[in-house]
Amino acid sequence: MMRTGNPAGRWALTAFTWLVAVLFVFPLLWMVLTAFKQEADAYTDPPRLVFTPTLDQFAGVVERGFLPYLGNSAFVTVVSTLLVLLMAVPAAYALSIAAVPGTRDALGFFLSTKMLPIVAAIIPMYVISQNLKLLDNVWALVILYTAMNLPLAIWMMRSFFLEVPKEMVEAGRVDGAKLPTLLFKIILPVVAPGIAATALICVIFSWTEFFYAVNLTAAQAGTVPVFLVGFITSEGLYWAQLSAAALLASLPVMIIGWIAQNHLVRGLSMGAVK
Repeated sequence: MMRTGNPAGRWALTAFTWLVAVLFVFPLLWMVLTAFKQEADAYTDPPRLVFTPTLDQFAGVVERGFLPYLGNSAFVTVVSTLLVLLMAVPAAYALSIAAVPGTRDALGFFLSTKMLPIVAAIIPMYVISQNLKLLDNVWALVILYTAMNLPLAIWMMRSFFLEVPKEMVEAGRVDGAKLPTLLFKIILPVVAPGIAATALICVIFSWTEFFYAVNLTAAQAGTVPVFLVGFITSEGLYWAQLSAAALLASLPVMIIGWIAQNHLVRGLSMGAVK
């Protein structure tokens, strides 16, 4: 660990750390401030830091039809994340604790699915969705987001399962524990932080995905990122309303991340080199 030998050096390092932190957080703080402004105050040059806060922009976002898009995003995110976990947990178990033949080939295949640019897959995805009557349907996004997040979830979950002490698994088998008991009562409690971290990453990726949503949905199944694009008009950007909409769109993920932060830190540290 690097130690600074004098108080001046420590103060300088602290000030630099705070400066970097403020630079990273500044866009979020500016978005929050702009969300509580009137449109006229949001366009001032130089920017106006002293203003009368208002909730008009949030009311305008809701009146503009934000809630249906929010509901679509919540449904697609929750269902796809649950499906990913239901498939990733047994797959990770089979590729780690109870390794099956061809494990290396399977892992390579899962990784290769992330190498195809989504722009190269959008035309066949569109045609398939059209033939299956899934255009502008939330279930098309559920299927795509599940397929999109599953390889990453399997790789993450496998690294967490590898951290489970083999002695614990062997002791369960000696005591006569069957596979369901071994998995749900012995292994999963140990890797619960890893599952939480995997679920949160899947939630973030699903909630913020834009390309599939904007190309495969229209009026009925649009998600929050698609709604935000509606603020880009030929008349210019409505900065205050856009900031309010972006803040409302970000709140669910920020709240979930704040609630699960302890599990997230523990989960992401599992499998790390210690």
